[in-house]
Amino acid sequence: MGLIVEVENGDPNNAVLVPPPNFAMVEDCIFRSSFPTPSNFPFLQTLNLRSIIYLCPEPYPEENLEFLRSQNIRLFQFAIEGKTDVSTPILKDSIMDALKVLIDVRNHPVLIHCKRGKHRTGCLVGCLRKLQNWCLSSVFEEYKRFAGVKSRTMDLTFIEMFDILSLSQCLYSIIYQYHGYGSKKRRLLNKDENLQKPRLTSF
Repeated sequence: MGLIVEVENGDPNNAVLVPPPNFAMVEDCIFRSSFPTPSNFPFLQTLNLRSIIYLCPEPYPEENLEFLRSQNIRLFQFAIEGKTDVSTPILKDSIMDALKVLIDVRNHPVLIHCKRGKHRTGCLVGCLRKLQNWCLSSVFEEYKRFAGVKSRTMDLTFIEMFDILSLSQCLYSIIYQYHGYGSKKRRLLNKDENLQKPRLTSF
């Protein structure tokens, strides 16, 4: 899944903007994709990203890090293995930590990606959809649209069993109250500036 954007600015060096495969908008200021390559950097610049949520254990490539530095983009890395037998408690903890970053609007606009933008990204977006009170059938339909024939039953089971009530503890840990996701009134009420920071790869 992807698209090519033509730019009519007369500059041959910027004539075409190429998004990463599996790119899509999840919500206003929230995007998802596969792993961006240098050919995608001009397109990513148009998103005015503040943050990237990276869901793989491998180190981020230096050329990607250099791009992030040049654009003042923060990298949040959550080391989720791409195997089909990932421990459920480990996956749950990583997804919960990633959700803390994802729903904090101070990190928006934000791009979520793993390697292919299918399974790990699909699990995180699926859990976000549960927070948004989507019905499970719609959550599964969206997951399968991006995963295609690579859809994993274990991912769907994880999303179904993910305890969204436990997110209240997650939200308490960052001392913020979240309001109206997906509405024009979306905001965070700051109760205390002394935040417990999630894992962050800094430069």
